[in-house]
Amino acid sequence: MGPFVGSVAPKAVVETFRSIIARLSRLVARGSIRTGILIFCLAMSAIAAALGGYASLGIRHAGDLVAKTFDESLMSINYARAAGADFAAMRVASAQRLLTKDPAVHARLDAEIDELAKSLSEDVTIAAERSQSSRAAQAAAKVQEAANAWTALHRRQFQRFADDAGKIEASGREINGADPYSNTVNQQIELLVNYTAGDGFLFRQRALAAINRDVQFNAAGLTIALLLSGLFSWLLARRIIGPVAIASKAAKSIADGDLNTSIPEGGGDELGTLLTAMGRMRDNIKAMVDREVAQRRSAQARLSDALEHSREGVVLLDQNGQVALANSRASEFIRCSPQLVDPLRMARAPTAQHSTEFMLPENANEAESEAQLPDGRWLRVSRSPTQEGGVILVYSDISGLKQQKAELHATNLRLDAALTHMSQGLCLYDGEGRLQVVNRRFCEIFDISPELVRLGMTFEDVLRLSVAAGNHGSQTVANLLAEGEELLARNGGNYLQQLSDGRVVSIAHRSTSDGGWLISCEDVTEQQRAQSQIAFMARHDALTGLPNRTLFAERIEQAVAAAVRGAGFAVFCIDLDKFKQINDTLGHPVGDGLLCAVAARLSACVREGDTVARLGGDEFALIQSEVHNAEDAVHLARRIVERVAAPYELNGHQVVVGCSVGISLAPGDGTTREALLKNADMALYRSKMDGRGTWRFFEPAMDASLQNRRALETDLRAAMDKDEFDLFYQPIYDLRMDRISGFEALLRWRHPKRGLVPPDQFIPVAEEIGLITPLGEWVLNRACEQAASWPNELKIAVNVSATQFRDPRLAAVIANALEVSALAPHRLELEITESVLLGNSSETIATLHELKARGLRIALDDFGTGYSSLSYLRSFPFDKLKIDQSFVRDATATKGSKLIVRAITSLGKSLGMTTTAEGVETIEQLNQMKAEGCNEAQGYLFSRPVPATELASTILSLRNGLQSLKRSDWNNLIAS
Repeated sequence: MGPFVGSVAPKAVVETFRSIIARLSRLVARGSIRTGILIFCLAMSAIAAALGGYASLGIRHAGDLVAKTFDESLMSINYARAAGADFAAMRVASAQRLLTKDPAVHARLDAEIDELAKSLSEDVTIAAERSQSSRAAQAAAKVQEAANAWTALHRRQFQRFADDAGKIEASGREINGADPYSNTVNQQIELLVNYTAGDGFLFRQRALAAINRDVQFNAAGLTIALLLSGLFSWLLARRIIGPVAIASKAAKSIADGDLNTSIPEGGGDELGTLLTAMGRMRDNIKAMVDREVAQRRSAQARLSDALEHSREGVVLLDQNGQVALANSRASEFIRCSPQLVDPLRMARAPTAQHSTEFMLPENANEAESEAQLPDGRWLRVSRSPTQEGGVILVYSDISGLKQQKAELHATNLRLDAALTHMSQGLCLYDGEGRLQVVNRRFCEIFDISPELVRLGMTFEDVLRLSVAAGNHGSQTVANLLAEGEELLARNGGNYLQQLSDGRVVSIAHRSTSDGGWLISCEDVTEQQRAQSQIAFMARHDALTGLPNRTLFAERIEQAVAAAVRGAGFAVFCIDLDKFKQINDTLGHPVGDGLLCAVAARLSACVREGDTVARLGGDEFALIQSEVHNAEDAVHLARRIVERVAAPYELNGHQVVVGCSVGISLAPGDGTTREALLKNADMALYRSKMDGRGTWRFFEPAMDASLQNRRALETDLRAAMDKDEFDLFYQPIYDLRMDRISGFEALLRWRHPKRGLVPPDQFIPVAEEIGLITPLGEWVLNRACEQAASWPNELKIAVNVSATQFRDPRLAAVIANALEVSALAPHRLELEITESVLLGNSSETIATLHELKARGLRIALDDFGTGYSSLSYLRSFPFDKLKIDQSFVRDATATKGSKLIVRAITSLGKSLGMTTTAEGVETIEQLNQMKAEGCNEAQGYLFSRPVPATELASTILSLRNGLQSLKRSDWNNLIAS
């Protein structure tokens, strides 16, 4: 740039400048003001851009030189000095290693020397990269070469020192051999620094020369720019100032409100256009003022309407306190309380005598207060000063708002009461973890003084109070926080906390919408105890406290697992003999006491590792551990039978009960819980069949017997669907009338494979599996249906089991059977045994009375074989007593039961009951029954049970009485 400026002749520059000025003057004179200003701005912008561009290039060039001087020369010197410092540190470490004999120090110093050597190599490399000349780069290479040689020599020499630790002095002389390399390194580093410094000086000189040239050129350009700026300013001022003065005068007249002022016409430039526009503006302003006046009048009218119909009362007081404006709503309020517009009263404090008085701040621009009217309404009074010194008063009826506030206050009071008296402790924290709400119950649960719990406390502060109260033993706040976070993450916001005094607190943690959280606490100590008790009761018998069936099954599983590693064990199934009779005769309290006493004796018979359980009813079970042979189980079984059979004293009664025991041995009789329990139960079943009061071990043959019984159960369940049951009828003979008086319905099962199954085989099974009720209902319906077609003098007798009597639907079932069959109720006779009356005598007697009230006859079957028949005869008037066939068969013997039969017939006669002898098979038995006074007889002497198809022939054969039968017929009947 410098040579170019110097080569231009000063005369030529001046001529060029004059030519430019002349052309610009002509353009400004001919063109518009805007064109002149545009030309001036463009010219100045071009000059400024040229000067700025050149200055930017010069500054950038000088900056590059300075940056190169610093980044390359100075940085190279710095890294060269750093390399010298690294090498000096290497020599110091080498000297320290020579002076010590500690191997650990040797290792550390060797590592330090290696690290310093690496750092020296990096510093030398950077110094070479930043150097400005090849000689500096060569010096850096020599520094690296000498440092590498020194390091290699150092490692070889000290390796030999380690191999020959005794030659210390010789080692010192050998180490001194590294000094030439050290000198070389120092010399080359100094050369590198000097070379780099020289290069930096050369760059500095270049930068100074470039800056000098740029300063000269910029000074010349700035001088030219100032001259051009002055010229353009003079030309524009001459063109603009005169016309602008005229336009300013006209504008001032318009601004002063003189809308009739004259405005001269302008030329074709912008000033002429401005004068023309000012004329139009004067006319437009005049039109606008006229419209504004009209609009203002209209707005005043609308404002007046709005104020008049507003729900707010508005009053304008002038500076003298006089009412300048008031709408009708405000007038209504003022009529009620004129002091509402009294500024003096408004400035005083409220008193009890004037409820509408209120205080307003003296220096406030705006203020609000409240006033109550004599009619009870509340007003909010807003006061705003006007610019003229008056006051605008706005009255708002806030009676509804006041009522809402009162209701809200009452609601808050109720909420506070609820929080205070709620059974749960509650804490509410905001998003910053500060306490916002806490109730009394929370302090009670954690035994914290309510005075110590303040709103605004952090969650950690509350925890510290709980720790200080001794609720958490040795746990700290940090431990509690960590434990709480873990429990929350695992349990989803709910967890239990055990306090040091043994109480259990249930804590629920819920997040709130503002980032805070709500904690509710409840003392669940009693609930936890109850749950523990429930868990215990779920696995133990409620009456005896022994393990129940569930826990006993788990103990068997544990014993099976232990048997794999050691000796076997035995499973006992124990059932009390005739417990139901004791329960029915002496009552359930005595029965429950007996079960508890038996449980205590069984527990006393076993060792500590054994298990005694109650499976239900009078059924117990036992696990005998460490059983090496069957003899071990025999000893325990004998002890159990003997101990249980000993007499009991219960509620003033001496009770004797026996037990039957079934035993299965593991692993011989099974290796699973199901197999061992099943086999022990089968052995118990065999023990009962063999006479009770004894024990039996499981044998494989028992399984076959059980399978046969199960097959019978399965067939029996399907028999009703397959219609395999049928009714047979045995005649009941009236000895006084010498004719048939009716039939007893007897159930028979025609099995497709077993044939005709006797009732004594399937009736007990039906009672056990719960089939006796629907089966008895079927018998009632079928018997009534068939008896309805018989002659009216014949009755039908149907046996009803004790299970049926426990069904509350029995009376309805019988009524339905009579209704469907159209059988007269007096023709149906129900036969029950004394066992029906043992279970629940009061309800049974009530059912019997209901049935008798409907016209049915009730017979007491198998009389004389029960426990307290006479008491039942007193409580219910039976229609018939049926003498058991065991007394009938024995009545003809020399020392038989003739007197018993006589007593029964006499008892029936005195009570007005019919007596029927069952099982009459011979003429002698029949004559004896007639002699003793029996009314009816029943047995094979008259007929065997026959199906419904043979009833007609049976009736015909007995129509003419017993005397018409031939001796051969009697023999055939007896043989059959």
